[in-house]
Amino acid sequence: MTLKILVVPAHPGKGSFNHAIAETVRKTLEGAGHLVMFHNLYDERFPSHLSAEELLQDAVLPPVIEQHCIELSESDGIVVIHPNWWGQPPAILKGWVDRVFRPGVAYRFQENDSGEGVPTGLLRAHTAIVFNTSNTPPVREQEVFGDPLEIIWKNCIFDLCGVKVFFRKMFSVVVVSTLEQRKRWLEEVQEIVTRHFPPASSAGPSR
Repeated sequence: MTLKILVVPAHPGKGSFNHAIAETVRKTLEGAGHLVMFHNLYDERFPSHLSAEELLQDAVLPPVIEQHCIELSESDGIVVIHPNWWGQPPAILKGWVDRVFRPGVAYRFQENDSGEGVPTGLLRAHTAIVFNTSNTPPVREQEVFGDPLEIIWKNCIFDLCGVKVFFRKMFSVVVVSTLEQRKRWLEEVQEIVTRHFPPASSAGPSR
């Protein structure tokens, strides 16, 4: 079964390990026969500022935002790649979520709900994967910070928008990693992507 997979990396450094992850994800998916919708937010200079006019569900959207919304709603799976900056995604990626994970696209509230209730997810994507890089050792990340990225992506975004299969992998510590270690990490990226999005000729996606 051929899937439409949205892949969104967000790192300004062209030689970063994030870019290596993103290219591995793209090549793995394309090699498996899937359709990849790839958006490098920094290369595309994604306009991340949300205007007041866009807050309304029936707002007229700029063409670039409308296209991103269409691709998000049509995706069978989503892969996001970004560094851990202050326990958060980079601002450009946060802006992408603000503008693209819109009411009517990613979620809706029940009729007669004023917005105070729990939203109903609208995304058709069955699986989301998030790959992160960090220079914080895993033990310190858990004991001191509580791994905020897991809460942001799993609980606050994908689960509320209807994506029930979630997998996240943090690679660290990148700054002191060796070439061999990074090669092993990229092999792990390939294995994770293949496991969640099997080749188009196989039985179908994991659910």
